Amino acid sequence: MKWKLTRRFLGSVVTIVVIVGIVNTILLLCLLFYRAMHNFGTEEVSAENFSRTFSQYVELQDNKPMVNEEGLEKLQDNKAWIQFLNNKGEQVAAFYTPQNLQTVYSPIEIVQMYKYKEIDAETTVFVGEAHNISYFVGVKEQKIGRYVITYDYAKVFKYINILLLLFLIVDIIIALVIGFLFGKRLTTPLNTLIEGIQQLRERRFKKMLIPKGVYEDVFSNMNELSVKLDQYEKERDQLDQMREEWISNVSHDMKTPLASIHGYAELMKDSSTDLTPQELYEYTSIINRQSKYMKDLLDDLNLTLRLRNQQLPLQFEDVNIVGFIREMTIELLNDSSFGDRQVEFEANVDKAMHKVDKKLLKRAIFNFIYNALVHNDENVVVNIRIDNIYLQGGQEQKSSNISTASVFHTQITIADNGRGIPSKDLEQVFERYYRGTNTTSTHGTGLGMAIARDIILAHNGKIDLTSVENKGTTITILL
Repeated sequence: MKWKLTRRFLGSVVTIVVIVGIVNTILLLCLLFYRAMHNFGTEEVSAENFSRTFSQYVELQDNKPMVNEEGLEKLQDNKAWIQFLNNKGEQVAAFYTPQNLQTVYSPIEIVQMYKYKEIDAETTVFVGEAHNISYFVGVKEQKIGRYVITYDYAKVFKYINILLLLFLIVDIIIALVIGFLFGKRLTTPLNTLIEGIQQLRERRFKKMLIPKGVYEDVFSNMNELSVKLDQYEKERDQLDQMREEWISNVSHDMKTPLASIHGYAELMKDSSTDLTPQELYEYTSIINRQSKYMKDLLDDLNLTLRLRNQQLPLQFEDVNIVGFIREMTIELLNDSSFGDRQVEFEANVDKAMHKVDKKLLKRAIFNFIYNALVHNDENVVVNIRIDNIYLQGGQEQKSSNISTASVFHTQITIADNGRGIPSKDLEQVFERYYRGTNTTSTHGTGLGMAIARDIILAHNGKIDLTSVENKGTTITILL
């Protein structure tokens, strides 16, 4: 395994070098080819284009070429001169030409003039034609030049191939030497890591010795991972059992409304002509009600899953809890379903500011209040009280679920004088799908208390529930 890993490391280094060399060669050749075809946008191209297109500024007057005003300005801007020649190589007109410029050219002199700098070291001459009259354009600029190269294609490519091969061989040798030296040092700890990973795969959670150097953090993290995996392994059976129970409860709750929807839909389909409008309304109402129940159930499932897995971003804002719950109480009493119920609000503190998600906290508190109203008689009294308390370390608490940190807390108490919860059911109140054994109400999805508890915990709050049969239930929330 050790040498196999080292060989792979060396092979990777060499492959990278070869690929980089090939890509660089291709790019270089493409660049040279493009440069040869398009001259790569250099100053020389601009000057030559200027010279070849200068004919647009040339006019004939009495069969003699003349340069218009715009053309003369262009010549001055480009530090250029122009000389017109007839078919015999004799000058017929000139503008801005140097004094020592000859006025008669033989064919070989015209070629020499174009190919080489025959005027001076700073002037490059270009050739053009206007109205069947040839002309020279000289541009005096040191940055512009023309070079004539004579070469043999076969020899050039032969030398390029030899040079590229030599570069590749040298690069590969360097890569092998460096790769071997560093690979041995780098791959030795990797072998230990691979063995550690194999142990994790075989569920053998053992700590490894942590070496000094670049891999120190990796080995530390591997040891932490081993500890966590060992812990997760012990929790997996419990989680699997909870998942099976979860799926079973969901399936059970879905089957009942689906059966109702399917049954009434079949009845409407088979007896569509025999149903009275009253019966049709009743059946469609049942289907609509069951469909809404399924939607609420799925929404609650999604919410509780996201809360439990901390995947629901909370929109925190500063809220006065006293005013917030007072408004909720007023809203509840304005609801026609609960307008005649006895709901009392009591605040022993004027103001209690907290950063909360108003929408979620409102849902949690309403869930607690609705449970007190729905699962008890109509004459039940629900009391909502807000206090500001100071908890000190070592102080006796009513419940071990409530933190004893030495800090001010806002305490929200929701108490009723209803039928209460049997002691054997208290531990299950906050479980999903739980409904008390002393209630016949099927209101809701059975997830309300679980969602409310998760919302309070998501706010870093604490919640405690106490209840006595036939005396009532009290829910205490600390923020």
